Amino acid sequence: MEVIFGVIFHFIGGFASGSFYIPYKKVKGWAWESFWIVGGIFSWLIVPPLAAWLTVPHFGDIIAATDGKILLLTYFFGLLWGIGGLTYGLGVRYLGVSLGSTIILGLCSVFGALVPAVYYQFSPKAGKDSIGDLASSHWGQLVLLGIVICVIGIIICGRAGTLKERDLSKEGAVANENKDYRFGMGIFVAIVSGVLSACFAFGIDAGADMANAANAAWRATQHITDPTMNFLYKNNVTYIVILWGGLTTNFIWCMILNACNKTFGNYTDAKTPLLKNYIFSALAGTTWFLQFFFYGMGESKLGNGASSWILHMAFIILVANMWGLILKEWKGVSKKALTTLIVGIVVILLSVLLVGYGNNVKDKEVAKTAQLQVNK
Repeated sequence: MEVIFGVIFHFIGGFASGSFYIPYKKVKGWAWESFWIVGGIFSWLIVPPLAAWLTVPHFGDIIAATDGKILLLTYFFGLLWGIGGLTYGLGVRYLGVSLGSTIILGLCSVFGALVPAVYYQFSPKAGKDSIGDLASSHWGQLVLLGIVICVIGIIICGRAGTLKERDLSKEGAVANENKDYRFGMGIFVAIVSGVLSACFAFGIDAGADMANAANAAWRATQHITDPTMNFLYKNNVTYIVILWGGLTTNFIWCMILNACNKTFGNYTDAKTPLLKNYIFSALAGTTWFLQFFFYGMGESKLGNGASSWILHMAFIILVANMWGLILKEWKGVSKKALTTLIVGIVVILLSVLLVGYGNNVKDKEVAKTAQLQVNK
């Protein structure tokens, strides 16, 4: 049942992440930077402490008692992730929900698995797997194979994007419906986003002391002795610090765009449906945060950060592409382009499942080793 609940929570989180951009499409008369930062204020500043207040007793005391270096490192990864989140929005804008999310999340899965392993190769840490560990173990080889397959899937999706661009250039009316579509710029920001979005997972790792403190307090108050039981909302306190970093990056950039594009007036422009714009932006921002809320719940049930991350990515890819079809982002393109996209998505999902399976094999090997040590 723990595993089933974990999968359900990850699906809800993936649905939130794959759907958050939809309310933004209802915003009228505002520049991208205006509705993005309004939504961001909700997802990075207002909702996270509210969620922590509702779920983690004395969360402020936990943050205050945390070592300054840990807070700074967690915040730093939040800054980098903020750039990834910023370019995620641009990637979806230029490539569409379907193609943009697929490429970005595929890259995020790859770098989320590789970057920590490379780092721990040169800076070993107990309990952390290096690239050498991956290359020399059966489960690690499965993970590396999954990463290679993921790269192939991303290339296939990129090919689908070039076919879409070619088809849209032949259909003026359809191209007007996709006026923001820019494949070259979209691919560039997608790569940046895919690399830096993985920093959210690093931020969770850097701020693990806060989550552990919340978990320990919960176990003590609930008199929990089972070592496999973890506090469902333990990561909510860590999210606050990570998302401060995300807010900093996005706020600075959006203010720069507001100044350059002379769009500060958007926030008070009576010619636009102001109330609806604020409501839809707030809804988008809140939905964005819910992905993290349910990700933390899923991870606490599955008890495996790497597998949880991969499963989360898979659900987001599925949901984002569902929305892409519903919103007719591939209207007017050839059957070949659409088929190429579907093949790319299937390949990426296959890679995600393979990486998840590799991490599952690792868990069984670790559990078996631990049991042998107990028997001895």
